[in-house]
Amino acid sequence: MSFSIVVDHVSFGRPDGTMVLDGLDAAFPAGRTGLIGANGSGKSTLLKVIAGELTPASGSVSVTGEVGYLPQNVPLEGSRTVSDLLEISGKRAALHAVESGDVAEEHFTAIGDDWDVEERALAELDRLGLGHVGLDRTVATLSGGEAVMVALAAQILKRPAVLLLDEPTNNLDLDARRRLHAAVSAYPGVLVVVSHDRALLGLVDQIAELRDAAVRLYGGDLSAYEEQVAAEQEAAERTVRTAEGEVRRQRRELIEARTKLDRRGRNARKAFENKRVPKIVAGGLKMKAQVAAGKHRALHQERLAEARGRLTEAELAVRDDAEIRVELPGTAVPAGRTVLTLPLDRPERPDGSDGTPGRDGLKALDRLVVRGPERIALLGPNGSGKTTLLRGIVEHGAHVPVAYLPQRLDVLDDALSVVDNVRAVAPAAPVNDVRARLARFLFRGTRADQPVGTLSGGERFRATLAALLSADPPPQLLLLDEPTNNLDLSSVRRLSQALAAYRGALVVASHDVPFLETLGITRWLRQDRDEGLAES
Repeated sequence: MSFSIVVDHVSFGRPDGTMVLDGLDAAFPAGRTGLIGANGSGKSTLLKVIAGELTPASGSVSVTGEVGYLPQNVPLEGSRTVSDLLEISGKRAALHAVESGDVAEEHFTAIGDDWDVEERALAELDRLGLGHVGLDRTVATLSGGEAVMVALAAQILKRPAVLLLDEPTNNLDLDARRRLHAAVSAYPGVLVVVSHDRALLGLVDQIAELRDAAVRLYGGDLSAYEEQVAAEQEAAERTVRTAEGEVRRQRRELIEARTKLDRRGRNARKAFENKRVPKIVAGGLKMKAQVAAGKHRALHQERLAEARGRLTEAELAVRDDAEIRVELPGTAVPAGRTVLTLPLDRPERPDGSDGTPGRDGLKALDRLVVRGPERIALLGPNGSGKTTLLRGIVEHGAHVPVAYLPQRLDVLDDALSVVDNVRAVAPAAPVNDVRARLARFLFRGTRADQPVGTLSGGERFRATLAALLSADPPPQLLLLDEPTNNLDLSSVRRLSQALAAYRGALVVASHDVPFLETLGITRWLRQDRDEGLAES
């Protein structure tokens, strides 16, 4: 098999000295590869090293052809335009100059062969569902999902031989996800994608798992990977059971041998004491028994040590993946209690009506009322205002304590440690209690003292969630904006289990319908950019 990306003994550490990649070897073949692994295992760091965004402390990376890279978080600086994000502003300026009669040589040099760059850019945006986004629109006015799709269009326009995507479906609505899936399926070059999106991972040709500082390739998509891992684990568990049985048998045989040899020694002493054999003969028998006992003891101890070694080896083959243990506050809200009353501005339609009759069977709302432990799913396309609505709830104020998990996870102080961020929202909590809570979110020991600014996307999510759920008073209304972004598959499962057991009110904005269906949703709301909020 020929490999398009070869990572040779690469090491990379954080500023605090923590090693993220330590002597890593990996190779990625042609086709589409899904790169998976636990949060904090180094997936995003590995992509950045391959892309040249980070320089490894040691080792080397070899890539066949030009590399395109879509980061997990697309910068949304206010002054940049869509044209800037597409990296075509220089060529567009040169084109417009030539069209206005300026025939300076530098304009032709800037344009090169890309005389149709604007047309290609607009066509690619339209293919990705962004036909309404103009090239001169500022990036700051885009939703998170729109920014991701524009950044993807930028990479496709460059036609790189190798394309690296880091959690590309984060923040994307269902239509945008389908379009991204189609773009991935049609991509002609080498593609490596980090994702927890099961549908996207179902489109890859192989899975590369980053685990225990090593990368292992599995042929096939995510389902094939899971079947192979399940079969390996079943075999490993059988091997452990067999090894455990062998250890018990060797331990029993060692005890039996010691008992038998001790009995022989006692018999020799009794024979001498009863004067049945001469002293010299008894001494010889005693020495012979001691030598035999030593040999037998050494033989059985060696066999026991070998059996224990096989057991240890077998146990190492069994996965024991650490998972977050989300324990939400036990703050039940009575069924009749009003948790939130939020007036809504219903947009005016082009025909002058306010949309009161609703649309497509949906009931338009002029206010959002939440009562008791309701579980509300908030759906809608990118840019429709879901995040704005959640922020409006926080700013308007609810009748109960509120916790808000924003989409961009920007509520923590990057300069402070994880512990200090949690203590900032729960100053009365003893530090040992804070550390115990953080341990349930996999921040154990010195990991809890790590600055938030050095965390991976998934680690930052865990730290933010830990801080929100440690607040004093504890939240009785949880507002979650795309909570499954950046989470590995096991953490998504644990989060859904914890939220399903939460007895407070819950409003979740998400495009991950399978995740929403695990939460016992009681109301489904849809936000539309033109017609406001409606209920099905």
